[in-house]
Amino acid sequence: MPQSPLARPLLIVEDDQVLCSTLAEQLSLDGEFEATAAGSVAAAEALLGAPDAGFDAILLDVGLPDGDGRELCQRLRRRGLRMPILMLTGRDGEQDVVHGLEAGANDYLAKPFRRGELLARVRAQLRIFDNTEDAVFTIGHYTFRPAARIMLDRLRNRKVRLTDKECRILKYLYRARGQVVERRELLDQVWGYSSSVTTHTLETHIYRLRQKIEPNPSRVRLLLTEAGGYRLEPRPEGVAAEA
Repeated sequence: MPQSPLARPLLIVEDDQVLCSTLAEQLSLDGEFEATAAGSVAAAEALLGAPDAGFDAILLDVGLPDGDGRELCQRLRRRGLRMPILMLTGRDGEQDVVHGLEAGANDYLAKPFRRGELLARVRAQLRIFDNTEDAVFTIGHYTFRPAARIMLDRLRNRKVRLTDKECRILKYLYRARGQVVERRELLDQVWGYSSSVTTHTLETHIYRLRQKIEPNPSRVRLLLTEAGGYRLEPRPEGVAAEA
């Protein structure tokens, strides 16, 4: 099944290839998530250390062939990685759960578990994380912090303050990962299913947002208009060189 452009990237760290493949298939079934697998601590660290790494959450087994998942979790937290980490393990004793949570895990699931419960727990942790100060997105030369409603301009060393609707627009377009989002879809997601809100309202917000974040609003590079909708270009040409 083709992945949705809004599928959220997850990392599954599990050495049982059959279970790992099953998990990846189940999580990707509805197009909500896009799973990448790692069968060892070394493989997970290589993926997480890649320049383009951008996993929204990690499903982490405790018993791995080259290390303990709890120790990996501790190292990731010390490195400043704050995305949700859910421990998956056959060890469900009270002390096992306590050790996993103390290592920095957000949740702990004992095997075997049901797909519905796993999905519900992943979604719950992502909802919490998306509204914390730790949720940070890179857009061009900006660091976008939705919870604080600000974008930090690294080139000019300034803060750009956003409204709630502007934050919602940016977050949804960012989740589309460079794909075009139709105007009606963006209206529904940001304002809700209300017939009283028109595309003119959206266009006005897009205009104001461009005035705030585009270096030259007459030559847009980040927030692009496409046939039928809008597209966010998080890494426009030339930005990396400027930064």
